[in-house]
Amino acid sequence: MSTPDPLRVAVVGSGPAGIYTAEALTRQSREPVAVDVLDRLPTPYGLVRYGVAPDHTTIKRVAHTLARVLEHPDVRFLGGVEYGSDLTRADLAHAYHAVVYATGASVDRRMGVSGEELPGSVAATDFVNWYSGHPDLEVSRFVLDAEEVAVVGAGNVALDVARILVRSVDELSRTDIPEPVLRVLAASRVRRVHVVARRGPLHAKFSANELRELGQLGGVDVAVDPADVDIDPNSEAMVGAARAARTNLRTLTDWAQRSVGGADRRVDLHFWRRPTAVLGEGRVEGLEVERTRLDDDGRLVGTGRCETLPVGMVVRSVGYASTPLPDLPFDAATRTLPHEDGRILDDRRTPLLGEYVAGWLKRGATGVIGTNKSDAAATVRSLLDDAAALRASRTPQTSVDALLKEKGVAVSGYADWLAIDAAEAALATELSRGERVKLSGWAELRRVLEERV
Repeated sequence: MSTPDPLRVAVVGSGPAGIYTAEALTRQSREPVAVDVLDRLPTPYGLVRYGVAPDHTTIKRVAHTLARVLEHPDVRFLGGVEYGSDLTRADLAHAYHAVVYATGASVDRRMGVSGEELPGSVAATDFVNWYSGHPDLEVSRFVLDAEEVAVVGAGNVALDVARILVRSVDELSRTDIPEPVLRVLAASRVRRVHVVARRGPLHAKFSANELRELGQLGGVDVAVDPADVDIDPNSEAMVGAARAARTNLRTLTDWAQRSVGGADRRVDLHFWRRPTAVLGEGRVEGLEVERTRLDDDGRLVGTGRCETLPVGMVVRSVGYASTPLPDLPFDAATRTLPHEDGRILDDRRTPLLGEYVAGWLKRGATGVIGTNKSDAAATVRSLLDDAAALRASRTPQTSVDALLKEKGVAVSGYADWLAIDAAEAALATELSRGERVKLSGWAELRRVLEERV
């Protein structure tokens, strides 16, 4: 018997979820496949490139693993292609047997307090994109002229933001942080960062390594209120706490016993406080927080005792959220595409043949980078189980190349990404700054791409 034509699959999004989907498709032997990984940016890897802090070089090395997937002969990277404008849902249905949506979660959740819209009150998603060199964020977006900053959140992103704000520029210069961003950080007036957590230290989502790293920064004091970590080791809360939470508590308890005041910069970790208002006339001048506790039913409640942190900037880091995609169903409550085993469901909970979802868009903004691997594999199993029906009912009518040419879309391929990669390595050599320095802004990326034409 002759080998059937490959199953043509589009993966929308080139972050970890999208690339792990492509990997799962190419590593199986049930069906021959041809996979196109689409992204609106000319640079792949999503949050690995634009979400992992620049000083976390070990985590960023996962990009080498992802690169091997894009170099597979049955995979193509199509950058500069935006779903919803360059290609519609109907276009994809005409060009592919199946489509997997893996666009992640790119917007912030809100605190829902008065004053949140004041200048100086910003989303951690924007700040992270800024220091990571995302082309959508202009360097001028942040000035860092406040001496004290509040970071609201109890996860790793909150600690990333705090750490970048207080870390020495000499240390950051060894990372891939864009040169214009480094200059802004060099001129920063920030000397004190308040990390504000609604619940107690046993509820925080910091990883143990991330928390310890904060205490290892040179020239930075870390302060913890001893009362916040004074927890009875025989209490129900301690007995029921996860191992990682108990490890964090030991670290925090150690810090609470240290004297502070000798370093140039300082991070204060405030537990059992929730924001009630961002204060200021014309711009942020303070953050009002209320003391909290758990009631008898384990619900977080306010105590009525409030205090004001004298900050000139507030960074909210209370979670990522996905946004609706044009022409696709969306669950506003969970901020995900409704699905069953990765198969997208319509309003009547009926699977939409040939349409699938993976990653944060599938399960919400939870888990680490590696979580996307098993998640993507599960979606691919559903897709392969549907292969016979896909071949019978969704035969491609045209090629995506023809569609993009007809629409006049300037597609950048993997070779174009390699040119950007080489340009960033050359810039690092020119500036004597390690292995890579990211290009800053759309103009720089387009310059490299135009030089290849």
